[in-house]
Amino acid sequence: MTEHPISYERPQAGVDPTDPRGALLHTSTPAHAPGAAALPPQAAPCSQTSQTAQARTGEPSGTTAPGGNGTDPVAAGPEHSQPAAVTEPDTHRPRPATETIPAQPADGAQAPAGEEPKQDGQDSQDGHGEQGGQHTHDGRDGLNIQDGQDELEAQEAQERRTGQGLPPGWPTPMRRDGDRLRFVGAATRRIARGIDLDEIVMGLCRATVPTFSDAILVYLRDPLPVGDERPTGPLLLRLRRTDRIPTERDTELGFALPAPQPEPSELSAVTAELCEVRNGGALAEVLRGVRPVFADSPGAVAALPELLGDSPDFVVPEGQRAILAPLRGRRRVIGAAVFLRRPERMAFEADDLLVAAQLATHSALGIDKAVLYGREAYIADELQRTMLPETLPRPTGVRLASRYLPAAETARVGGDWYDAIPLPGSRVALVVGDVMGHSMTSAAIMGQLRTTAQTLAGLDLPPQEVLHHLDEQAQRLGTDRMATCLYAVYDPVSHRITIANAGHPPPVLLHLGGRAEVLRVPPGAPIGVGGVDFEAVELDAPAGATLLLYTDGLVESRLRDVWTGIEQLREKLAATAQLTGPDHPPPLEALCDEVLDMLGPGDRDDDIALLAARFDGIAPSDVAYWFLEPEEMAPGRARRLARRALSRWGLEDMSDSVELLVSEVVTNAVRYASRPITLRLLRTDVLRCEVGDDVPQLPRLRQARATDEGGRGLYLVNRLARRWGATRLSTGKVVWFELNRG
Repeated sequence: MTEHPISYERPQAGVDPTDPRGALLHTSTPAHAPGAAALPPQAAPCSQTSQTAQARTGEPSGTTAPGGNGTDPVAAGPEHSQPAAVTEPDTHRPRPATETIPAQPADGAQAPAGEEPKQDGQDSQDGHGEQGGQHTHDGRDGLNIQDGQDELEAQEAQERRTGQGLPPGWPTPMRRDGDRLRFVGAATRRIARGIDLDEIVMGLCRATVPTFSDAILVYLRDPLPVGDERPTGPLLLRLRRTDRIPTERDTELGFALPAPQPEPSELSAVTAELCEVRNGGALAEVLRGVRPVFADSPGAVAALPELLGDSPDFVVPEGQRAILAPLRGRRRVIGAAVFLRRPERMAFEADDLLVAAQLATHSALGIDKAVLYGREAYIADELQRTMLPETLPRPTGVRLASRYLPAAETARVGGDWYDAIPLPGSRVALVVGDVMGHSMTSAAIMGQLRTTAQTLAGLDLPPQEVLHHLDEQAQRLGTDRMATCLYAVYDPVSHRITIANAGHPPPVLLHLGGRAEVLRVPPGAPIGVGGVDFEAVELDAPAGATLLLYTDGLVESRLRDVWTGIEQLREKLAATAQLTGPDHPPPLEALCDEVLDMLGPGDRDDDIALLAARFDGIAPSDVAYWFLEPEEMAPGRARRLARRALSRWGLEDMSDSVELLVSEVVTNAVRYASRPITLRLLRTDVLRCEVGDDVPQLPRLRQARATDEGGRGLYLVNRLARRWGATRLSTGKVVWFELNRG
């Protein structure tokens, strides 16, 4: 079965629309005089039953375009227009051969079975022959070949038909229309395989060089319009790619390339990389006409220098050895391709314009789709990037690392997410979740659930309460909005972690000695089920341990179940920890990479979100904690306690600033509190002070007037502290500030 390329052209007059061979079914190739811009008259093949010849004419490949409007110099013309040709139905055409371009026998060789041997001067490529004693005239000069054509012209005509006389290894001409049809089919399939812009342009170049041309230049709009966008500003064409005869063998198109590389010639030097198409210029007219034209046509004579530049290093080959083919997408011209042949190779023929039109049409449509795909991929990447945290925070007592992998290159968005949220009291909330599916809808739902989790974390709710509210939010979004989630809160002071689970795979804890264990956390029901309670457990989080939170895409695939994957993950973590020894935990970034290396070729069925937390904790010797009664003597006592702690830590030089700020914050708490006030100092890379009370209202920074007796406490904190803030708790609030040490 012969596979034929899909053509987007309108049916041509005289061609059966059901014929799969389309517009390329011609049995004759007209000869044309140098400089001719229109397709010359062609002679129809002689019927073997009637022994008569019928004339066949072709339409000129015009370069005049219909009028357009707008700022674009290239107005919208007939979509995917090509040079028309009128053909008579051929009732005795040989059956199409296989897809590969067949070997072409020289004159005198035995003709294939089912075909009559051609006589001298009779060839289906030229469309002129003699049968039944009738004489056929050459279409170029009108002379009778049999009655007195010059011997030299006969020899040249024979070389033209058979490819004899060309340098060894050079491609032979496509003598029959079936050859062109099979070439177009193979070339368009090669172009269609590309999914992005570079692949499609490279496919066009590799398919045409050297089978169709010796060199090709591809120009595209800069920038390329996307979809229905209307470009603004002048039309600019930028040289996207050039290609010429390489030295390797092109096995796909069934053609042997020359072993020696030809010397650099006029086809290998191009200097005009950017071209501005002038309104009303020759290049604009050719592009508006959409149809490919020969270089010696009236329009192309002025259009090619405008496109290629006037550099003396580049000379367009004379005669019909160059074709300028506009690249028209779905709505507008998006570029141009120039096909060139060397002087030692035979010139293009009129039917080659149809081949160039097919190549240009398929390439332009592929480029259009590639640009749309690139825009969709960009939108997906931006959406996923904004849904996930841009950078991880650096909370006190814990180090974090993360990874995210989409399900595939074609599905770059999904419902997996991770998050790390700083909490009051130097704590941090670690969140990982997975919404069903990996689509735009899943990503949108994931973004809403992540925002809800951040809001609930800011209220300092227990982990089980956070999951309960997430479950309610998922039910409000829809009845089929299901997700799994794991929410953990780590306290670096107490070295404890509280975890609640909603149908998510359990976390893995890697101890300092290299032992990895799967934490026993109640699984719970997924978010969105409704009517279920979530349970939280509190576990030890020793210093130096690493907690790994992940989604099921890491441990579950078509080749393994989830528990087998969890066991493999545990073994991988233990093996990685053995490499660094029992006293040194593996680096976080390298640990994440090692974990992802456990994925096999068939293990990428779902998105993967990974969050690793290294627990450093805060030593008890670096923590000072007191309770103060809400009375007038509390600020003075707070200053004395802070001074003693700083003296014990060797930070006496910070006493003045710390005492001033502690006094202001404690004074504000005493004014409104009804229960004991908490004061805590933490010595890490910075000095952090936290003052808590039972009043939920958060203080606001305001500018005090000159006559006000108060209202300047937070103003001093804002000016002297490195950072400060206030966080609402379930039992009140915490006001904190940080100062740089030394």
